[in-house]
Amino acid sequence: MKKVIYSFLTLVIILSAGCKDDFFDINKNQNFPVEDNMTPKLILPSVLSASAKKMATSYDYAAHWMGYWARSGSFGPSLPLENYDITTNYERDEWVNGNTTVANPTVSWYNILMDNNTMEKKAQESGQTFYLGIAKVMKAIGFMYLVDQYNNVPYTEAFKGTEFISPKYDKGQDIYNDLIAQLIEAKSLFENADIEANPGIEDADIMFGGDADMWRKLANTQHLKLLLRQSEILTAAPGNIDDGAGFLEAGETADVNPGYTVNKYQQNPFWDTYHLDYNGTIIDDFNRANNYILNKYRNNDDSRYMRVFREAQTPIGGNTYWGYDFGYDDPNNTSNPKAVNSSSVAGPGLAKSATQRQWIFTSVESMFLQAEAVQRGWINGDAEEAYVAAVNESFDWLGASGASSVLAGYASWPASGSSSAKIAQIITQKYMALCGINNFEAWVDYRRLGIPSDVPLSLAKSRNGRVIPLRLLYPQEEYSYNAANVGAQGTINAQTSKIFWDK
Repeated sequence: MKKVIYSFLTLVIILSAGCKDDFFDINKNQNFPVEDNMTPKLILPSVLSASAKKMATSYDYAAHWMGYWARSGSFGPSLPLENYDITTNYERDEWVNGNTTVANPTVSWYNILMDNNTMEKKAQESGQTFYLGIAKVMKAIGFMYLVDQYNNVPYTEAFKGTEFISPKYDKGQDIYNDLIAQLIEAKSLFENADIEANPGIEDADIMFGGDADMWRKLANTQHLKLLLRQSEILTAAPGNIDDGAGFLEAGETADVNPGYTVNKYQQNPFWDTYHLDYNGTIIDDFNRANNYILNKYRNNDDSRYMRVFREAQTPIGGNTYWGYDFGYDDPNNTSNPKAVNSSSVAGPGLAKSATQRQWIFTSVESMFLQAEAVQRGWINGDAEEAYVAAVNESFDWLGASGASSVLAGYASWPASGSSSAKIAQIITQKYMALCGINNFEAWVDYRRLGIPSDVPLSLAKSRNGRVIPLRLLYPQEEYSYNAANVGAQGTINAQTSKIFWDK
């Protein structure tokens, strides 16, 4: 955790400009702001923007493992991505900062959450309860991603400064319990907040513009998500998830725009990572469609593949959409299609423009969560209606056609099936709906429920019997700087050590 104490370097670099058009102006240092003179209004845009970028661009590894994406023929084997031999350096920028390029740093969850923690403290001290509520919601989102990848992580001592430079680890279950408590408190804060006591909230809130009801919906939806993560270990149905505001519904995606523009480091992060740079040059030749999901779409006349993947630049033999098998490598196959002959992952339903809003929590995912919760009897409603609405929202969100025919075919509701069969159908179509949108969610559901059950293992010759990992390993920095606390977690094995909710 030693790296966490440098979080305000991130603030100096990307936060000081505030939001909107000035957000990306790195030449404005605002007299090098430090914690003493930061305000919630100045911190919030950075927390939201950095969180959106993190969620949009960090989970390509899950997309590969879960049958969404594969390596293009222009590259050789990618290890340990393809042989599952996870090391303490793999995906370390989830925990500690990666690329330290001044203008475009790779910011870790802990650094985002430290900024968020500062906003929470400042809001508490000044009585700015709307900002305080937002900080609690974003804490619940960020720490969920950390727990879902590492299980036990520093939480209660994570941001206590030099007093706890080597913080203890809290149990994943305990963290989840407290995150739910934080969300419940946040909902009350939003419901009773005095907007006038939260200066600048309409502009600083680059997601909802200070709309308390929308923040309550997001808090309810995140609350539901944390509970559904634990579906296989809860001993009783939870109650009081919805505070009365409801959940994110059709057309209510939680997304941000701090002022994206067609300039270096200033474009929408999904577009800028997987599609085109600011000069209009293709930026990603590595990630391509995986044959597993591409064939599932095409074999079931599901047009969404034309929205989550893009036509090949130079098709071969009429194969406008071309994918690969994950981990495949045959150096003697000189006819293997290259990047230009295959389908990129920045389909027109995902990468619409360089200035589009960047999603954090989509209406599509929310509606599938609701469908599962209704089927489990956790919230009121008709499960079939909720499921059909979720599938329709997936098509609408992507701008795809043919939802009705798909719902009459392989996505039809198993009216006479068991409850487990209905949940399996919901999760299967959730998997089909979130390709490229939330790749991480597919890995969670696979570990939680084993769905899809037929995701193919990597074809890497060096896999040596390993299977899809159950978690990441703690980064090497923890073993170097926080050895006693990380050592107390025991021997961690990415193949066998589970997240607490994984049964």
